[in-house]
Amino acid sequence: MAMMRLRREDPRVVGAFRLHRRLGAGGMGVVYLGADKRGQRVALKVIRPELAEDQEFRSRFAREVSAARRIRGGCTARLVAADLEAERPWFATQYVPGPSLHDKVAEHGVLPAAEVASIGAALAEGLVAVHEAGVVHRDLKPSNILLSPKGPRIIDFGIAWATGASTLTHVGTAVGSPGFLAPEQVRGAAVTPATDVFAFGATLAYAATADSPFGQGSSEVMLYRVVHEEPDLGAVPDALAPLVYACLAKDPEDRPSTVQLSERLGEIATREARGIGAPRREGVPKAAGPRPERPVGRRAEEYAQQQTAPRAGAGTGRTTGRTPSPAPASRPSGAPGASGVRSGTSHPQHPSSRTPAARRAQGASQRLMRQRLVVFVIVTLLAAICIAALQGCHRLTGGLDAPAPHAHPIPSAPPTTSGPLPRRA
Repeated sequence: MAMMRLRREDPRVVGAFRLHRRLGAGGMGVVYLGADKRGQRVALKVIRPELAEDQEFRSRFAREVSAARRIRGGCTARLVAADLEAERPWFATQYVPGPSLHDKVAEHGVLPAAEVASIGAALAEGLVAVHEAGVVHRDLKPSNILLSPKGPRIIDFGIAWATGASTLTHVGTAVGSPGFLAPEQVRGAAVTPATDVFAFGATLAYAATADSPFGQGSSEVMLYRVVHEEPDLGAVPDALAPLVYACLAKDPEDRPSTVQLSERLGEIATREARGIGAPRREGVPKAAGPRPERPVGRRAEEYAQQQTAPRAGAGTGRTTGRTPSPAPASRPSGAPGASGVRSGTSHPQHPSSRTPAARRAQGASQRLMRQRLVVFVIVTLLAAICIAALQGCHRLTGGLDAPAPHAHPIPSAPPTTSGPLPRRA
């Protein structure tokens, strides 16, 4: 993990800990590397001065501490100490040496299938402990996973939702990071452990491809793709693609549980380590060529205006963007991605929300119609050119054979008589 020197405005001592380096900064506070008198190293998070007077931010901070206290096991950094009543609230967790999954992929490139499966198995086991504690992380992503020598650790529960917690989410807001948000989060519906499973699948895809399965773009574009488009798993290894695809199902009920993920990924990691090839993937879209044209500009903006307000009592946390009330529309109850929408609200069905087979058939039909139209236009133009050429040739040959216009016959010379010409008188 990259460390930076302390700045002039940074504190040097917080509680019983002396601060040595900066580890990073987020939306709510700054994280420092510190140590107590016994030399125990901690990651100490201090709320920003400008937010210390904001009661809402203090509540979020307190909830992050509460979530850390509820979780048992080695999947997260253990809470060491906290002071929520200080002028600038803070808490300290056990320091986890090692880079984040995001940094490792950025520095060393994509990970082999065996390593991705091994990390995923341990991470899924950690999510089991998180969910058993009644906590939903809601912002699982590569930068929130630290790769310690003892296994991956989940950090940053700043927007986590816990059973019985009051809501801090504003009406019309989405929570989390675009590209790793589940469709129900985009719509503002209630979060469940299946919400973390969707982010888990997107995280595995990132580890295997160094990219989000929904590509790159603005927040509005990414939210549109998450809800309406299938993920691009063309570069995901065959051993992992079916499982990742199942995690990224639009309907939360169609996603596997964390226990199933842990068991299945453990099997895949063992098989890949032994060099046993995986069976060919079935039922998983695999891009054959460049990505199709993505919705941008007005289409993405229109989608952002169609989002529903979160359900009362939904999860809490920081926002990534506000979405106004949706325009009146209707959506079939059986359409993909319809699950989890608040009663009384619906979304217009988009062609990309159909099944992959139906979209491929529609695309082939449209391409055939365009080809026929092009052939028709070309044949019509060639016929017109040939007709015009034939008419020009006919006029040219006819003009050479006909007499010149306004021509008159030349009169013949008068007959001549023999003998001398008569003389004039």
